[in-house]
Amino acid sequence: MDNIQKEEILENCRQMFKNTLMETLDIEVIDITEDYVLGKMPVTSKVHQPDGVLHGGASVALAETIGSMASFLLCNTADFVIRGIEISANHLKSIREGFVYAKASAIHKGKTTQLWEIRITDEEDNLISLVKLTTLSLPKNS
Repeated sequence: MDNIQKEEILENCRQMFKNTLMETLDIEVIDITEDYVLGKMPVTSKVHQPDGVLHGGASVALAETIGSMASFLLCNTADFVIRGIEISANHLKSIREGFVYAKASAIHKGKTTQLWEIRITDEEDNLISLVKLTTLSLPKNS
């Protein structure tokens, strides 16, 4: 994939995220390769739990967003829609401010189901959460 294609894909993601949870949480897709999709989200009071650290639910929303985008972008799904069907998360470290980055890599890319590992890290590459997401590819006309 060349840089022009990559920029077109990233712009399409920005457009798709308008007026959605992703826009509300300021989630962005910032890189895509043949092997992974990378996204980021700012850690502000908007995504804090009451004691001032990143809410696990916001981390899971980030992970499902980036994992689903990976499934959509990396699995040749032009005639399919992607749905997350199972997600599990281990939250390992807290963070109060800055950015978190979610990198989705395929564990299994089947025709119907896909399994993704999403590593959420901070700006110093410390592991914040480790997430597994199973996605399902459904024909668009279903």
